[in-house]
Amino acid sequence: MRVLVQRVSSASVSVDGRVAGAIRPDGQGLVAFVGVTHTDDPDKARRLAEKLWYLRILAGERSAADADAPILVVSQFTLYADTAKGRRPSWNGAAPGEVAEPLVAAFAEALRSLGAQVHTGVFGANMQVELVNDGPVTVMLEIA
Repeated sequence: MRVLVQRVSSASVSVDGRVAGAIRPDGQGLVAFVGVTHTDDPDKARRLAEKLWYLRILAGERSAADADAPILVVSQFTLYADTAKGRRPSWNGAAPGEVAEPLVAAFAEALRSLGAQVHTGVFGANMQVELVNDGPVTVMLEIA
């Protein structure tokens, strides 16, 4: 499981012109792009959520837990793109939707159980993501 995390001052995800989730521009938050591979399980989702919640990447070396910062979770299978050969990425490393969707949901639920205010995109939809990366700060998290 991989999560590309960006510290943001605002963010939103829309589907068909309707906002599905947002972080208002009144502070700091995190956008978590979540990719799932074939060997992932609910325990990995929980451990990765915990790692994100306590990661000290907000201003003043604070975590989302310290700052009660909102988190926008967006599924993104493209985090497992293999571009080693040719010009067309291979998506073989990404888990199929029926495997990935419940794990992305488990990740979001694990964050909620830790106390996070979580907003989400719509799994499998063509989403438009807008964000203002603060810093810029972008970090890749992985759980083996």
